[in-house]
Amino acid sequence: MKKGGQKMKVAVVGATGLVGTKMLQVLAERNFPVTELIPVASEKSVGKEIIFKGKPYKVVRMTEAIAAKPAVALFSAGGGTSLEWAPKFAEAGITVIDNSSAWRMDPTKPLVVPEINADILTVNDKIIANPNCSTIQMVVALNPLHKKYGIKRIVVSTYQSVTGTGVKAVTQLLNERKGVTGEMAYKYPIDLNVIPQIDVFLDNGYTKEEMKMVKETCKIMRDDSIRVTATTVRIPVMGGHSEAVNIEFGKDYDLDEVKSLLVSSPGIVVVDDIANQQYPMPMNAYEKDEVFVGRLRRDESQPNTLNMWVVSDNLRKGAATNAVQIAEYLLSKNLL
Repeated sequence: MKKGGQKMKVAVVGATGLVGTKMLQVLAERNFPVTELIPVASEKSVGKEIIFKGKPYKVVRMTEAIAAKPAVALFSAGGGTSLEWAPKFAEAGITVIDNSSAWRMDPTKPLVVPEINADILTVNDKIIANPNCSTIQMVVALNPLHKKYGIKRIVVSTYQSVTGTGVKAVTQLLNERKGVTGEMAYKYPIDLNVIPQIDVFLDNGYTKEEMKMVKETCKIMRDDSIRVTATTVRIPVMGGHSEAVNIEFGKDYDLDEVKSLLVSSPGIVVVDDIANQQYPMPMNAYEKDEVFVGRLRRDESQPNTLNMWVVSDNLRKGAATNAVQIAEYLLSKNLL
């Protein structure tokens, strides 16, 4: 397979979906060295044309994509599809970067946010998991603070964009705004409403999304001692996910030092000027790759505890950009 700075074949599985479309956009924007694009989608989309960097490419089936032997395949086609097909790509020597939940908690598969733990990747890792969108933005913001102060416990409440559900949810919201009756992605209306359920409920009363944040955080940050509790909520916005995060540290901290650590960390933008009412919002994070952090303040109810507000575009850093950054790292280290 072509190495180093040379060009290569790249497959995007789920190329016609919200995240797959964003992956194509990010690959183009970041000038990832694609010699040939292999777009893959469901049977109903096979044969359709996708334009990438001004050139048309026909959507193909999974078997055709494997036969084409791309160096890397970016998957965003759901957990069931990934469980079935990612191993087949891997067996053919293709490195899979998977955006579904299928492989995230598999102890044999790396779960990677490049700013935090890309160093765990080796040439033998043929299936690499892309974390949950709400987990990615939180751990990017927390990792530099964990290194300095040692995180004991995280309490996080999320305010998540309908884009995290997909095209059907975006359509539901826009239909409701226009007063049009249409297909429902959610059990309830989402416009002028919030829904405190993302994914299915589990036996412990938490949703699957909430438990993803608990388990993935410890795996990515390589510290099983961090205690996490989450409440995940869907809100009627489209620009990105927001999170109110309360962090208890093992030792005390200086607020100015916290800000300095965040400002100097890759992938983070601090927007924290309350005198001028400047703080992160989804409308400002839209189509950006950074994680935006603000509303930094001491929790006055208990010692060594910080409150922060974290916002990021869930389709970019929360999904497509993180996957492409993993591919960029693999390429830079000659691991493809």
